[in-house]
Amino acid sequence: MNETIVVSQLGARMHYAVPKILAREGRLGHFFTDICGTKSWPALLQKLPPGLLPQAVKRLAGRVPSGIPSELITDFPLFGLRSGIRRLRIENAIEETSHAVWAGSRFSSLVASRGFHDAAGLYAYSGDALEQMRMAKSQGLWTAVEQMIAPRTVVESIMAEEMRRFPDWAGPPAHNPFADIFAERERAEWQLADCIVCPSEFVRDHVVKEGGPAERCIVVPYGVDTEERFGPAGRTPGPLRVLTVGEVGLRKGSPYVLQAAERLGASARIRMVGPDRLPPPLRRRMGRSVELRGIVPRREIAAEYHWADVFLLPSLCEGSATVVYEALAAGLPVITTYSTGSVVRDGVEGLVVPERDPQAIVEAIRHLAENEDLRTQLSENARRTAREHTVEKYGRRLLDVLVRLHPGRTP
Repeated sequence: MNETIVVSQLGARMHYAVPKILAREGRLGHFFTDICGTKSWPALLQKLPPGLLPQAVKRLAGRVPSGIPSELITDFPLFGLRSGIRRLRIENAIEETSHAVWAGSRFSSLVASRGFHDAAGLYAYSGDALEQMRMAKSQGLWTAVEQMIAPRTVVESIMAEEMRRFPDWAGPPAHNPFADIFAERERAEWQLADCIVCPSEFVRDHVVKEGGPAERCIVVPYGVDTEERFGPAGRTPGPLRVLTVGEVGLRKGSPYVLQAAERLGASARIRMVGPDRLPPPLRRRMGRSVELRGIVPRREIAAEYHWADVFLLPSLCEGSATVVYEALAAGLPVITTYSTGSVVRDGVEGLVVPERDPQAIVEAIRHLAENEDLRTQLSENARRTAREHTVEKYGRRLLDVLVRLHPGRTP
């Protein structure tokens, strides 16, 4: 057994950052994923004119893990296609969780059946890892699981509370039996893991509260490389321009953004970039106070950061939102919450406000609008902090954790 690491990952999470980091360091034993744009039928689709492909198929075929040698990649394209088709039929949160349970267990079983290429350890993701972790442990590998967001029980509790508060956003709460199954998978993975990688203190705190072993929970903040693309464009005259990026919905704290926008009126311009499932009456109400941009292609997102003076994300539950790292790299002061799991410090890179408090958002926006010197200082601090959270530095922090798991290594 060597000191390489197998990575198992559904989708293109963080643009394949973890397997890329390990491949660059010569530590990647193998990479398992659902669909890879350079293999099997997705590779054939790359040769077709782009106009012939539906958008959903184009996105699947566009999953290209550059920087990872093809011979180190195993994909499961038929499973990936079936999963993609099932996702298109999802209509509510219960169906979404049902799919997550099916896809995670099926993918994990496929990985377990293929072996671990004489690696020393396995790196996988919460909810998608149980079967392969059991197999890896039986073969003497160490295992690490990344808890990408707060545990499922926490997410469900928060969402139920918000649905009771705002039934016009997503309807009344309903019992989700698949959430219990997903939560059981998470707890079983924590018990098997030699290391539970958490992207923020918010996630770690909740894993421990839900019974995870505190001594095996390690916080490793993410990193993004965006400063060149998302560099600051400079303040423009007029009301303060406030940007939020992400799905418009309850978990992101969007109802409180709307309430804040209605109270601010014309004294600030608030723009929301991201998909939504809002009912038409609610969308019309939001449109009177907020600019809803919808989905913006990735290649155009830098222009949104250039437009803004301040970034806002009052989430109720995240892992560590990568859009906040992007905003910091753009030199934007950030208004956020502890539950966003960000690296923003109150009064340093931005302002940290309480969850579920639209008036606190109003006061934070007004405070920044009225204090140009403060915005300038926060902007400088934001860029400085972003330089400490690049993908390269994220990779160093993660590797430092993982190499200590190899037999014979000491913390």
